[in-house]
Amino acid sequence: MDREIFDLYTDYVISSSSARIATGLSGLTDGEVNHDKITRYLSKEEYTSKALWKNVKPLIRKIEQEDGLLLFDDTIEEKPYTDENEIICWHFDHAKGRNVKGINILSALVRYGDVALPVAYELVRKTESFVDPKTGKTKRRANQSKNEMFREMVDVCVQNQLPFRYILADSWFSSKENMEHIRNRKKQFLLAIKSNRTAALSSEEKLRGEFKKVSELSLKEGEAKLVFLKGLDFGVLLVKQVFTNKDGSTGILYLVCSDTTLDFSRIVDLYK
Repeated sequence: MDREIFDLYTDYVISSSSARIATGLSGLTDGEVNHDKITRYLSKEEYTSKALWKNVKPLIRKIEQEDGLLLFDDTIEEKPYTDENEIICWHFDHAKGRNVKGINILSALVRYGDVALPVAYELVRKTESFVDPKTGKTKRRANQSKNEMFREMVDVCVQNQLPFRYILADSWFSSKENMEHIRNRKKQFLLAIKSNRTAALSSEEKLRGEFKKVSELSLKEGEAKLVFLKGLDFGVLLVKQVFTNKDGSTGILYLVCSDTTLDFSRIVDLYK
């Protein structure tokens, strides 16, 4: 029965366009599934990333491929009317360019062909309070950064023997430490970087300290150029993708890939 409730509740959460509450699901089943039974099921234990892996592992083993993609992203589930605590608190939303109140979730999906499945997640917990010296206001902060969480989640996926070749993420996770960590785990990365990231065009220029912003490099669209990012001991392929935004403005996306055997088309296709 627990499994049936689990499947029913997850389908309800995914498909519902209104408030997702136990009484709502109970009403859809004409009371066949009592809302108290749903609440008891959801509160009987803490559903962690480990529990997620336990549920998805049998399906992963049926479809896994060595050339899989592991995709990382973080999202904020807004909770503007809920009392603040260490999980529901203020986070900076890069998509909106401002702080929003809610739950900040870092998640990992594995993709095999056209199938994508969640394999790990962590909640950003701001457990520490401090006084902002600029405003004098009491704020919250986490004792672990999202990049530290990212590296731990990579390790967990490797320990779980999850097959994948490339790790994909946006520029938030493209630090030198993350790149080195991925390569130390014998995996490849394909990451977005900011236009002010600096790189040298050859190992000789790197040794002489001749680094330029990637936006200042003579890089053509359709070209994959070997560069040496400042602070990294190995070269990566750099590509520039130009696209048109909805408002008609032009945007540029810079990507770096540790697999130097790929070309521009393959890199862009994988990141898509």
